[in-house]
Amino acid sequence: MTRREGMRDSFVRFVRPAATAGVLTALLAAVPAAAETITPIGDVQRGTAVTVQGTVERILDEDEFRLADASGRIDVYIGPNMVPANVGDEVTVRGIVDDDLRRDIYAREMVLPDGSTVTFDLRYD
Repeated sequence: MTRREGMRDSFVRFVRPAATAGVLTALLAAVPAAAETITPIGDVQRGTAVTVQGTVERILDEDEFRLADASGRIDVYIGPNMVPANVGDEVTVRGIVDDDLRRDIYAREMVLPDGSTVTFDLRYD
């Protein structure tokens, strides 16, 4: 093997995996993220993490509102934060369903009609 052939082989062994990795990275970036599962409000289970979607039906307090979809309605607690939506807004809520007698959601995030996401970092201890 000539010196030139040896250099070419070394180059190919180095570049081919790097090029393959670049192609894989590009392909993975092009694949959309798995669709988030939206749970119908009527199907939420106590003590579970859920993502629900619906219409703000009523503002109950400065930190609580009622969300409704075709399957039912549920109160969403975001305290001690102000409700960032208005009655009639279509929103998505991610949170934990309380395991108490009263079925409500303690929200951690809310996607507003304009697509922006509000994270509720403030919580009562």
